[in-house]
Amino acid sequence: MDIARPDVKRRKQRRRIILGAIVVLALAAVTVGLSRLKPAAPSVEKGGLIIDTVKRGEMLREVRGNGTLVPEELLFVQAESDGRVERILVLPGAAVHADTVLLELSNPDLEQQVFDLEWQLKGAEATLRRLKVQLESDRLAQEATFEKLKTDYVQAKLEAEADNALAKNGLVPEITRRRTTATAEQLANQVEAEKKRLAINPDSAEAQLAVQHAEIEKLHASLELKRKKLAALHVRAGVDGVLQQIGDTVILQGGQRVTPGATLAKIVQPRKLKAEIKIAETQAKDIEFGQKAKIDTRNGFVQGHVVRIDPASVQGTVTIDVKLDEELPRGARPDLSVDGTIELERMTNVLYVARPINGQSESTSGIFKLVDSGSEAVRTSVKFGRTSVSLIAIEDGLVEGDQIITSDMAQWDAHDRVRLR
Repeated sequence: MDIARPDVKRRKQRRRIILGAIVVLALAAVTVGLSRLKPAAPSVEKGGLIIDTVKRGEMLREVRGNGTLVPEELLFVQAESDGRVERILVLPGAAVHADTVLLELSNPDLEQQVFDLEWQLKGAEATLRRLKVQLESDRLAQEATFEKLKTDYVQAKLEAEADNALAKNGLVPEITRRRTTATAEQLANQVEAEKKRLAINPDSAEAQLAVQHAEIEKLHASLELKRKKLAALHVRAGVDGVLQQIGDTVILQGGQRVTPGATLAKIVQPRKLKAEIKIAETQAKDIEFGQKAKIDTRNGFVQGHVVRIDPASVQGTVTIDVKLDEELPRGARPDLSVDGTIELERMTNVLYVARPINGQSESTSGIFKLVDSGSEAVRTSVKFGRTSVSLIAIEDGLVEGDQIITSDMAQWDAHDRVRLR
């Protein structure tokens, strides 16, 4: 006969409940643990990274830009009169001297003006010679008239004196005496007037000659000016140098007409060049006059210093003029592309490192720092200070001896840790 045992049944149910609760708790604990596990750090090939060590010491701040060599002085050869281009004798790039004829112009009107002025001058000189002869003839005639008047006066005076003596004795009528006396007085006045005319004759002659001389000098000056303009149709360089260009914005061609003041050629002195460097406007704020600069001509380095800072920014850059303190290497010429580095300052006892790709002046950025003997790198917030061409100062977040990754890590922005293999 079976005996009922309800306590055994209850114990079995209790064990099932306890086991189920344990299983549920275990599953919950595993789930929570798994949820708290960090995702596996991605692996990065260490050989493909650029790594630099934080240092302390002197940091040279520099800015860099590209530009060209340009002439310190550029001579513009301009047309003195209008003309037509007949021949171009020298091509750009050729060395020229001051008297080298660059091109020839023609101007028939100017040639005709010179011809006319030459004949006008000859006519004025002939008029001057004729005037001199005429004035000399007039002077001689006036002197002859004066001498005749003096003779007539002497005779009239003698007759008047004789008539006065005879009239006292009643031998000459009174009317005759008065007539001869009046004639003598009249001739005396004429002699005095003619004497005054003779006295001013040289001044009168000189004034007339001066007028003609002035006319001749005027014609001489006009002719000289026209001759210079005619000679200038053979356009010369004017200085020693290198012919940079024929024409201004457009190259001159044979048969082309030019107007007075038009630029016919540009001449430079190839050994007197300066560098025009374009610096980003964000980096140009610390540039000052006199700062040292180094110019890379691709054929050597030349030292210089800043002499001009453009007050305006053009397309995000500021133009800096650098005067070269050393002789240029062979092959340097105008418009040669160069790189320029300007020294801003030397910072002492400063933490610095090679400038990371995303390292900006006076900013805070996340940088991967090597840990665990270089097997891993973790993202670290770093506050940067002033920058140079390839270096950047560190204000906070790193210490001397730390190693950081300076190459581009943008593809790992979603991770705070990477493994290095």
